[in-house]
Amino acid sequence: MLRASLTMRWPLQALLALAAGLAQAASLAWPGSGQPLWWLQLVSLAVLARLVRPMANAATGGAVSWQRGALIGGVFATAWLSGTFWWLFISMHAYGGLPAPLAVAAVLGLAAFLASYYAAALALFCRLAPVHKAGAALLFGALWLLAELARGIWWTGFPWGAGGYAHVDGPLAVLARYVGVYGVGAVAAVLAMGAVQLRPADLRRGRLWAWLLAMAGVLALATVGRFCAVNLCHTPSQPPPPPLSLELLQGNIPQDEKFQPGSGVPVALQWYAQALRDAKADLVVAPETAIPLLPQQLIPGYLEGLQQRYAQGPQAALVGIPLGDETLGYTNSVRGMGPSTPGGQAEPYRYDKHHLVPFGEFIPPFFKWFTAMMDIPLGDFNRGAVGQPSFAWKGQRIAPNICYEDLFGEELGARFIDPAQAPTVFVNFSNIGWFGDSLAIDQHLHISRMRALEFERPMVRATNTGATAIIDHRGMVTHQLERHTRGVLRGEVQGRGLSAPTGWAITPYAWWVARWGLWPLWALGGLALVAALLAQGVRRARGG
Repeated sequence: MLRASLTMRWPLQALLALAAGLAQAASLAWPGSGQPLWWLQLVSLAVLARLVRPMANAATGGAVSWQRGALIGGVFATAWLSGTFWWLFISMHAYGGLPAPLAVAAVLGLAAFLASYYAAALALFCRLAPVHKAGAALLFGALWLLAELARGIWWTGFPWGAGGYAHVDGPLAVLARYVGVYGVGAVAAVLAMGAVQLRPADLRRGRLWAWLLAMAGVLALATVGRFCAVNLCHTPSQPPPPPLSLELLQGNIPQDEKFQPGSGVPVALQWYAQALRDAKADLVVAPETAIPLLPQQLIPGYLEGLQQRYAQGPQAALVGIPLGDETLGYTNSVRGMGPSTPGGQAEPYRYDKHHLVPFGEFIPPFFKWFTAMMDIPLGDFNRGAVGQPSFAWKGQRIAPNICYEDLFGEELGARFIDPAQAPTVFVNFSNIGWFGDSLAIDQHLHISRMRALEFERPMVRATNTGATAIIDHRGMVTHQLERHTRGVLRGEVQGRGLSAPTGWAITPYAWWVARWGLWPLWALGGLALVAALLAQGVRRARGG
């Protein structure tokens, strides 16, 4: 009877999973305001948890198979992910020339492929979840964590829209400096499953497991805090450097004209050159491919004139530009311009993008046929190294990242292995013009805010169309330029980590992710999975 009743309820379950998945997408950046809604992310996960908890074999005596949990997870995640990065349709269809039906199919196909991680996680949950409520909540959080990690790393990784980003303004944001965005998302999953299992009787009885779990959490935070106090604090030896004055350039070159020699290219070359020459700030930043031509394609003296302008004064500039040639290969890069070092001309600073965008900046194996269907320029780049040196300027160590590289906190964390050389300011160079006036702008802004929280470093953003902004070390947007306008954002940024007033050099997250990457999170999730497998074996041995 139980199986029959669940089969009849399947359409309703699928509809609820679909709605919850779309709600999770909306929680990352609410349509209209673009603001994240942490409570909506918890509600959407709670609906998912409520759907799958009764399906766990331990709770039903094995009457329900794991396949139903996998289907629920697949529907939820496909709706969530396609509702999150639907704007890929714009780049493929409007700018890449891919027919609309194929572009829709590509977005849904990518979402469904990535959703398979969550389908597998919920299938395992339905097979392994114990009757014990705390154990079920912890297992749900651990499997959610493993699914998020797999999506963020495997097949080059595409963790855009991870659930933790919805909490950048919420109470769980305080955990980012300890466990990062994936840890925040896992805690949210534990809370969601715990909430749907609570009954009034549980609260009246004051069950021992709830008290023990709360005490363990307090002890864990105290232990982490003690570790940080001993290992990561230092006594400030001197006051921090003064704030850097900034000018962030936003050219607002239409994407369909950006690489056209008769329209966008001359406009970009003229406007950015004039803005760079007129700038008064300590640091001037022009976005990704602000100069849309290779140096050898520019008119003679163009780049040299800009370099000479900054070689003579107390200012510096970081400019997005493609570099390389047909022999050595091409890179999506940032060129630094500033005064010469004593004794001669310094080599210009250069940062080359490491984490390339599939289909946009490199062609994955077996997908040449797909990229051949689109008309997207700059299709195949070389990778830069992980952990490239920062741009040293006026007592600050300024670390560039390009496009969606700020999505990969573990890669930014590689620069923190030596606190004495760790970045004090991050700068993101982006061109979100590929995705029109969509929520991609807001989502990317919140991604940058999460990185600021994890590392307690300011994140400065210079973009072609938005969001050009200054984010402080608390993840708060202090300055932002109006989107889809041509202009200059002026403000200041105070770097962190150089004899900071608080005495903190790097955050706990920066410390462990610099040394071990995301392996500690993999280990936690894996240990929980192994424990669940062992517990299931014990239950079977006892005939329970």
